[in-house]
Amino acid sequence: MNRKGNNKLSKPWDHDRGVQVPLLIAICILVLVSFLILLNKDENPSSSPVFNNTLKSPSVIMNPTLETTNGTDFIWQIPDSPKAVLFIAHGCNGEATNFWDKSPTCETCIGLPEERLIVLNALSRNFAVLVISSAGRCWSFGEERVTVKETIQNWVTNQKLEKLPLVGLGASSGGYFISVLAIDMKFSSIVIMIAEGKFSQLDMIKEDYPPSLFIHMPKDEYRKEYIRLNIRMLRGKGVDVEEIECLEFPIEPDYFARRIRGIDMNTSIKLLDLFRDKGFVDGNGYMRKDGRALDLKGALEEGKIELKDKKLIRHVQEEMNLAFGYHEMTSLQSEKMFQWFESHF
Repeated sequence: MNRKGNNKLSKPWDHDRGVQVPLLIAICILVLVSFLILLNKDENPSSSPVFNNTLKSPSVIMNPTLETTNGTDFIWQIPDSPKAVLFIAHGCNGEATNFWDKSPTCETCIGLPEERLIVLNALSRNFAVLVISSAGRCWSFGEERVTVKETIQNWVTNQKLEKLPLVGLGASSGGYFISVLAIDMKFSSIVIMIAEGKFSQLDMIKEDYPPSLFIHMPKDEYRKEYIRLNIRMLRGKGVDVEEIECLEFPIEPDYFARRIRGIDMNTSIKLLDLFRDKGFVDGNGYMRKDGRALDLKGALEEGKIELKDKKLIRHVQEEMNLAFGYHEMTSLQSEKMFQWFESHF
């Protein structure tokens, strides 16, 4: 635009139609572009994940009961007016103590961020929660399958919860386990997280197999393809099946403070700056590698960042894994997950 045109546009409104029309067109284009940007942001969960994890009952308090049977820990908590029972099977190297914060009733609990948020979401929706530790590093499918079934049934009976719907959630190794346990037990529905399930014995899958929701990270393309195959197989058997994809997303300065109890805003900012300097995170905030492949302890020592509790390094790694979006338990889809459970009571 020439200098004369600029002078005219500097006035509030010029009655020269030759200037008004281009200005109106420019404004319309600007509004349209802004709308499209916002629309695209809303439709792309990888650029704007939901972090609020709003609880139905914000005042819910963790007050678990820890029991040990034959050397195996199982932890449970029942809200005042339970409407369903949720059994959770953790992944490899996991244990029941990951799901509740440390407290007088569970001194060994460590409350990993995603696990504890799933439990808090369950309790806030009046789900009784039971988590059993696997006998080994990962779940097995022989005697342990029978033992867990009996433990769940005995606990439900002892707590007088047998009239309530029973739902199951399994992540990774626990996802395989819950998919098999669902053949033995009557679940009203299950969630198989970051796993394709174990459906090798197709003749054992009947129409009464519970409705199954797969929550997975499609960045793991190998597992994604098997999940799609199993979804088609289950639907072919008449089973109600859905899937939710969880994508990678950028880490923002307040990310660790929002997700991890015990990390303040200042530390969260320092962690992100350090991880950028180390090349763990790119200029846009995206993880370059899975958190398990990084020397986080060495990086923290080199960056002279001290966490309030050394155990928090596991919490940081879990949230880095989550942002990488390849293979990690996630609470980000809690709302949809519990809607799935509730829709099948």
